[in-house]
Amino acid sequence: MIKLLFILLIPFVLHASKILSYNIYDRTDRVDVMITFDAPYNGVIKQSVSASNIIIKLEGATIEASKSKELSSKFLNSLVITPMDGYTQMVASVPPSVVLKASKTSDSYGLRLRFTNEAPAKENSANEQTTASSLSSLPTKQGDELSSSYYIVVGILIIGIVVLFLLNKRIAQNKEKPNYKSWLFKENKEAFSAAGENVTIRFQKNINEQNSVVMLDFAEQSYLVVMGTNNVLLDKFTDNKPVTQDDFETILQNRRKELTEFIEEKEPLQIYKEKAAGIMYEA
Repeated sequence: MIKLLFILLIPFVLHASKILSYNIYDRTDRVDVMITFDAPYNGVIKQSVSASNIIIKLEGATIEASKSKELSSKFLNSLVITPMDGYTQMVASVPPSVVLKASKTSDSYGLRLRFTNEAPAKENSANEQTTASSLSSLPTKQGDELSSSYYIVVGILIIGIVVLFLLNKRIAQNKEKPNYKSWLFKENKEAFSAAGENVTIRFQKNINEQNSVVMLDFAEQSYLVVMGTNNVLLDKFTDNKPVTQDDFETILQNRRKELTEFIEEKEPLQIYKEKAAGIMYEA
């Protein structure tokens, strides 16, 4: 009898997806919990909502041991993950105005749980009818967000190439004039106007006689740029901008290998493909 029961349980064990890791990203307008599985997760996700908690039930998912995390966020106060019989339970302590949205990656190896503010009133009235029961199914979407993000990043990089090309062309034209003095790399790092926006040189460092690394402030973002024989947009910063010269030097030390590849004139298109693949997974 025991052997027969074990044989009947084998398919459920084999098809269970194990949670390998989870990461929490606290943003200004949301909190994302990214869960990674060892196999594509195709189980059912259910939730129940109370005044201060959202209970998520991941059917067909396992985890080795209980996990808990305390946060000081306006969207998520704490998260407790507990292995149960046949499913994994997640209890999120949240303010009353927070709602949960779930979406899987295209390969189903990842699951994102997004805690954000409640939708507008029209959407809320429709959602209240669907969440009237104490335990309701929470649908997930097989989005193509990664592929669309890839094209967005590539588009931004292409625009960056064009801007850098125009800047380099202008510098080359000015060098031909008598008493030329660079307007981009002034020692006082004063701002200049580009397309109606102010661009500021935050930091600058010469790599060799032909190339310099520059941190540009444009609008609300900072851009790490290589100017010289190859004009390359290395990275952009929104929240974690370098503040001091030491921060800037640390970034350059971490990118020593990457800078060497750019200076040695690595194929630009391949660089942008690799860069796009890396930026695409940033939150």
